[in-house]
Amino acid sequence: MSLAVYAPLSGDLAALGKVPDPVFAAQIVGSGLAVEPSRDTGPVDVVAPVAGVVVKLHPHAFVIQTSSGTGVLVHLGIDTVRLNGEGFRTRVAEGEEVEVGHAVITFDPAAVRAHGLSAICPVVVLDSRPGSAQPPAVTGPIQAGALMFSWSAS
Repeated sequence: MSLAVYAPLSGDLAALGKVPDPVFAAQIVGSGLAVEPSRDTGPVDVVAPVAGVVVKLHPHAFVIQTSSGTGVLVHLGIDTVRLNGEGFRTRVAEGEEVEVGHAVITFDPAAVRAHGLSAICPVVVLDSRPGSAQPPAVTGPIQAGALMFSWSAS
């Protein structure tokens, strides 16, 4: 089984090893990439990177489960759970079905950075083996909706 994962927001691609969180950096929750939103970005719509059902929804993170049962996590910033939803607005409900590109959360990277936190956004295939995400590139700019990486279960 192969899965295409699209960028949930625009910014600069980064390897998970660049994420200032040991769980993401070591790919403990799964393989993927991260997006660092531009410094001059105000509130942005974070969109579904895959089609499926929103099985977990927090102001700062969400998981979409694809029809094949694969979960994809999008985490908005690091340690942002401490903000108690400040700077985030959910646009869907848990249990809702979404297509690629559907707005899930509106997020303000500047507000996150104003609290001294990283606004980098890991995008991870849950429970996948480290290094199993195959990006077209691991650095450079990416637009929301562009192919971020492909993942294969084999």
